[in-house]
Amino acid sequence: MNIGFDAKRAYHNNTGLGFFSRVLIRLLADQYPEHTYYLFNPRPGKSFQPNQANIREVLPKATLHRLLSAAWRSRWVTRDLTRMGINLYHGLSHEIPAGLPQTGIPSVVTIHDLFPEIYPEQYKPIDVKIYRAKLRYACGNATRIMAISEETKNHIIKIYGTDPGKIDVIYQSCAPAFMVPEPEEKKEAVRQKYQLPEAFFLHVGTIIERKNLLNICKALNSIRNDIPIPLVVVGNDGGFKDKVKAYLKEAGLEDRVCFLSEQLALAGKKPFVATEDLPALYQLATAMIYPSYFEGFGMPIIEAMAGGVPVITATTSCLPEIAGNAAWLADPDSPEEMANGFRKIYSDAAFAAAMRQRGLENAQRFRPEVYAGDVMKLYQSIL
Repeated sequence: MNIGFDAKRAYHNNTGLGFFSRVLIRLLADQYPEHTYYLFNPRPGKSFQPNQANIREVLPKATLHRLLSAAWRSRWVTRDLTRMGINLYHGLSHEIPAGLPQTGIPSVVTIHDLFPEIYPEQYKPIDVKIYRAKLRYACGNATRIMAISEETKNHIIKIYGTDPGKIDVIYQSCAPAFMVPEPEEKKEAVRQKYQLPEAFFLHVGTIIERKNLLNICKALNSIRNDIPIPLVVVGNDGGFKDKVKAYLKEAGLEDRVCFLSEQLALAGKKPFVATEDLPALYQLATAMIYPSYFEGFGMPIIEAMAGGVPVITATTSCLPEIAGNAAWLADPDSPEEMANGFRKIYSDAAFAAAMRQRGLENAQRFRPEVYAGDVMKLYQSIL
């Protein structure tokens, strides 16, 4: 089978959608090597360099297509799909090319969330218009919809009136490396490389309002005299860091929060954590906190649990669905509930050990082989 993918984000996105794309493509290529995977990429990129022989990158060839690569990706690519004998096309993030149904090629679209529909005030008006148009077209015209959580499925049904029978909920998996305990020497090397403290709480995510870093810092303020552990923040500034830093200055907490990207940049290094170092970084943490107001899935929860790290997350959105019975759940508007989680995990060794065990068990629901198998079953169901 020749399977085509919209690979823009696999090659050019270093946040959640890019990681999702790269993990899925690699898993399928490894576990189902009898198929060939064509990655339709609008322009050359360096974020993805797969080495499997059954993965083939496809770039626009015609001069006009290279000049207008966005148009090639969103419409003209259908000619290449037909010419190359693609049996199935997977839009990995919210969209499929216009005119794809007319080619007769069956398609799957992954819908991660419908945030532009639900929270339009969080986006620029022009972006809301574009996102809505792409989402509606994809949900209306793809052969099948792959929702990454029951929460997202319910939103698709409610907002677009989509037939529930057209939607498959398939949970993602983190990269397999997160599910392997790192040796102590690797963890110590990562600690030294990033100048990490002996003990720390961890937050992973772009610094934007909905990720709720401000309330995490307020929770730190509550425990400042009880727990001498700083917070390490891994993630780029999405326009909210200044507000967080103003609070930290006002509260006298500047020395209790380490913005790792900022620290690396000041040291003259690349301001991001290397992918191969992330599992060890998670596993060094006393706990990972992720009390987001809304998410499509919440991958850091699984990345932490898979490595045996206790998790504090929110009672909102899909987060309880993903965390199962393994996390400390807190109202995202309650820094004190988050602080209570910090206190319990820090002071009660037996409780923290039980959380680690439940987290490891919960992570088994998201094993890579289960994920890839479910996606392949979906492909086969429409051929």
